[in-house]
Amino acid sequence: MSIFKRQLAERRPDRSARRWLYVPYDQLSDGMGPLSREEPGELGIVLIESTWKAARRPYHKQKLALVLANQRHFALEQAARGVAVRYEVTDGPYRDALATAIAELGPLRVMEPAERELHADIEPLAASGSLEIIEHEGWLTNAQQFEASQRRGPRWRMDAFYRRVRRERGILMEDGKPVGGKFSFDAENRTPWTGEPPAPAPPHFPLDPIKTEVGALIDGRFGDHPGTLDLAALPATARDAEALWGWAKANCLHDFGPYEDAMSIRSAGLFHTRISALLNLHRLLPTRVVDEALASDAPLNSIEGFVRQVVGWREFVRHVHRATDGFRDLPAGAAPVEATPGDGGYERWSGRRWPAESTEPIGDGGAASSELGAQEPLPQAFWGRRSGFHCLDRVVSDVWATGYGHHITRLMVLANIATLLDVTPRELADWFWVAYTDAYDWVVEPNVLGMGSFALGELMTTKPYVSGAAYINRMSDFCADCPFDPKRDCPLTSLYWSFLARHEEKLADNPRLRLPLASLGRRSPESRHNDAEVFDWVRDTLAAGGELRPGEQPGG
Repeated sequence: MSIFKRQLAERRPDRSARRWLYVPYDQLSDGMGPLSREEPGELGIVLIESTWKAARRPYHKQKLALVLANQRHFALEQAARGVAVRYEVTDGPYRDALATAIAELGPLRVMEPAERELHADIEPLAASGSLEIIEHEGWLTNAQQFEASQRRGPRWRMDAFYRRVRRERGILMEDGKPVGGKFSFDAENRTPWTGEPPAPAPPHFPLDPIKTEVGALIDGRFGDHPGTLDLAALPATARDAEALWGWAKANCLHDFGPYEDAMSIRSAGLFHTRISALLNLHRLLPTRVVDEALASDAPLNSIEGFVRQVVGWREFVRHVHRATDGFRDLPAGAAPVEATPGDGGYERWSGRRWPAESTEPIGDGGAASSELGAQEPLPQAFWGRRSGFHCLDRVVSDVWATGYGHHITRLMVLANIATLLDVTPRELADWFWVAYTDAYDWVVEPNVLGMGSFALGELMTTKPYVSGAAYINRMSDFCADCPFDPKRDCPLTSLYWSFLARHEEKLADNPRLRLPLASLGRRSPESRHNDAEVFDWVRDTLAAGGELRPGEQPGG
């Protein structure tokens, strides 16, 4: 018997006369829903550990360990409270394990899954009446608030949603006006970091037998998955979650604002709190972290920047994803959908087909819109091959080492470079889904399809978020050790101009691109021709798994 099963058996209360609740892998809290208000001695929960889910994509080892270790510890924590726990381990989809539990326990309740993929898996049980879906109480806002904020929708905008929620909830409001005179301090939160104040070292957490056992399972059963497994960096218990949030409040929140957009080789996270993975598992609840951030002594621009991430963007993307059925149902009509889950380029990089074993084909591979017609393969550099771009290589290395990176490295390095290369948005989204510990469909698809790659056009953002070398040089220290000079020969600048040239017709009416497109129009024919040649060179070199070198650049 495994250590986890033995510990659970030791704490197992009487299962008779219970009301049973299915708790998905990302609802691991007794601070919301029935677990927060019904007597533990009258409740039972069903938890499911599915190797079928793990095998659907080549998920980062750290992500698998995070989910499994947190779910196992949550099971033990609830059993210690007196909640009856039925813990299922299955090689099949969730619906099959739930059907078995329902046959023995009777109908179950479940708070509405956040992930569309899980919702689709269990929908037949809901349709039959054997699984009652109730409101998910972990969110700060509801669909009615979202819809009321979007008077011009659907062309949904986060700022309108954020302002409405701030007003309704009285967050950072005084006499009906925003504290500090404006709703967003984003324009002030763009200071490059030069080493002061010192960035905090990421926290570590105690090892325990459950984490160690999960680590052995990952190495044994999921050893072909990519990424580094670091159990010391794994928050898994309720106490770990408290420690992480305490560390974030003490070490990050004060300086988060001004350095929110900064990037550095010396710190992958700088002053970002690193709590997103636990927020998305609900080990930390958004209501609590917002309230405690508001009560902190951090400067206003830091508090507002943090609140905007949690109350604004996080809630907004979930609503957009839900309102469009995961971007399958768009204002212009039904979007194309991939038949099966993608591997994010794993096979091209590794030479091995994913998955190695066939899995039951439940669900699909996600919406596959591409407003700009992008269809290039994701470079192998995203899996660790050296690209020659120091910014890309460093960020990718950090991601595969930790499963983490803050939002600007995701947007302005990874998504930016992929978009400049016309990478297929769906493949980019799949890569983000497998590489990050905090990534689920409701998070990844809005951020990558909607914002990072502009695959949905102006549906939820106003422009493509692309840049040349100047932005990365201004906001980071990546360029110092790069073989390319950002002011002289970095290919990113030519990639930026060639991107605008290739898509000029589709972008011509975008008011936020008026100045860049005017500058493009003043670019000489020779420069535009060289830009196109640089694009071909970078695309072809990286697609072949090669490394860019200054002496080989066209026009160099």
